Amino acid sequence: MKLDHTRIPHSILVVEDEEDIVNLLVFHLEREGYRVQSCSSGTSGLQHALEDLPDLIILDIMLPEMDGLQVCRRLRSNPKTQTIPIMILSARREELDKVLGLELGADDYMVKPFSVRELVARVRAMLRRLDPGIPSKETTRDDEAVLVLGDICLYPERHQVLVRGEVCELTHKEFALLNLLMANAGKVLTRDVLLQRVWGYETEIDTRTVDVHIRYLRRKVEEDPAHPCYIETIRGVGYRFARAESLKP
Repeated sequence: MKLDHTRIPHSILVVEDEEDIVNLLVFHLEREGYRVQSCSSGTSGLQHALEDLPDLIILDIMLPEMDGLQVCRRLRSNPKTQTIPIMILSARREELDKVLGLELGADDYMVKPFSVRELVARVRAMLRRLDPGIPSKETTRDDEAVLVLGDICLYPERHQVLVRGEVCELTHKEFALLNLLMANAGKVLTRDVLLQRVWGYETEIDTRTVDVHIRYLRRKVEEDPAHPCYIETIRGVGYRFARAESLKP
């Protein structure tokens, strides 16, 4: 399904040095209604991202001047770009490469050769900003939905999280994970359910993806990530956000 062209289309930056792949991506993404620009080196891709702040970045790993992992690391360390969704597109298919890319802050990882149809579906899911319809637990005085559990306050409409009274910067996937877990506090959510609900598509993507994102999320919201009190691991199954009554006052 194509985008509503009455709205301002999302912008996508493709950082890829293989011209055939760039042309393929530009053709299919523009046909979906996105605005697409491309760069052929890591250095130019990083500069373009910092200057234009695209809505999503598709990033190759093997790039001239600066590899994609370095670019990803720098984007995530810069406040201007740290929440922009990043999809790594690479010929490297080893699990270690995927895990490294995700640990550096990428939101998704696709291996070449890839299905254009699946890539477009993943892009659409990553750019979907609408609230998934999860009921909130409280409302603010102006009726804005807010989830409050322990020291964490999550505002779905603002796409904002406060942890112990301070703004916590999360990537889109981290925010979606936290939103889903908090809205289902006390319930065990399997890795497969988290993949389907947060990543938004059916795929054989490694469930290790969830574990990597949970690890980074814990570092940001838990006082002691090594002994989390909010996001509990249910061994062999998935994760659960602690109920309010089980949290320390």
